[in-house]
Amino acid sequence: MTNPALLKPDLGRYGVWTGAPVTPDQAAEIEGLGYGAVWVGASPAADLSFVEPILEHTEKLSVATGIVNIWNAPADEVAKSYHRIEKAYPGRFLLGVGVGHPEHTQEYRKPYEALVEYLDVLDDHHVPTSRRVLAALGPKVLALAAQRSAGAHPYLTTPEHTGQARELIGPTVFLAPEHKVVLSTDPDQARQLGRDTVGFYLGLSNYVNNWKRTGFTDVDVEPPGSDRLIDAVVAYGTPEAVAARLGEHLDAGADHVAIQVLGGADELLPTLRELAGPLGLSTTG
Repeated sequence: MTNPALLKPDLGRYGVWTGAPVTPDQAAEIEGLGYGAVWVGASPAADLSFVEPILEHTEKLSVATGIVNIWNAPADEVAKSYHRIEKAYPGRFLLGVGVGHPEHTQEYRKPYEALVEYLDVLDDHHVPTSRRVLAALGPKVLALAAQRSAGAHPYLTTPEHTGQARELIGPTVFLAPEHKVVLSTDPDQARQLGRDTVGFYLGLSNYVNNWKRTGFTDVDVEPPGSDRLIDAVVAYGTPEAVAARLGEHLDAGADHVAIQVLGGADELLPTLRELAGPLGLSTTG
C-alpha cells in the first residue's frame, strides 16, 4: 500500500515566504540554513522569470508561488512557464494559484467559477495536479484544493485554522500555511510591526470572514486589529518561543510552514539564522 505522505510535495517542514523574489545569494544561504522552500508572493507575472535564477544557484531548494493571481496571470502563459521551469529543474517548482482580493480586482466576478476555469486550462496544458496548490481559506476552496491540486496554501491563518483545514481535506492532501514572525520580546514593538502588515488585510473581506469563522469577533477585526488577533497571526518573542508557535501548525496537521519575516528586508536572513536551530533545521553552512 502506498504511503499517502509520498504523494505530497516535499518542501521540508519549514520554508520562507517573501513579498519579492530573494536574490540568488540569499536563496543559497536560505538553503544552507536548512529551509526547504522559498515562497514568492505579491502576484508575480505569468512569465515567472524570477524562478530560474534562484534554482540555478541552489541545489535542492524548492521555489513556490504564493500566489499567482488568476486575474492578471493568464493560465496558458503560466502553464508555458511551468513547463519551461520543470524541464530545466525537475520537481523543484510548485505553482501556487489563487483568486486575490475582490477589493483590488475590477474583474473579480464569481471567483470560485473563475478559479475552476483556470484549473481547467492548466489541465488542458498538462500542468499536473501534483505540482500545484491553491490559496485556500474557506471550506469551499479548501475542498477544491483537495480535488484539483496537491493541496492548500492558507495565508494569515492560525494553527487552529490549520487543524480545521486538515480535518476538512483529509490526511493525504498537502497543507502549507504561512505565518508571520518578529524576533522581539517587546510586545508593543512586535504588535506594531504586525499591525503594519496585517492592517492591509483588515480591509479585505475574505480574510475578515475567515477570521470570524475561526472565532474572532467584530471587535477583533476592526482596524487596527485587536491584540488578540495580532498575537494569533504574528509569532514573536525569543527564537525558541517563535519556533514553538510555528511548530503548533505542524502539530495541527500542516506538512510545511512558510515563514514570513516582518521588519524589513534587512531582518530576513538574521531572523532565519536565529530560528534555524530552534526549528531543528539541519544547516550546511
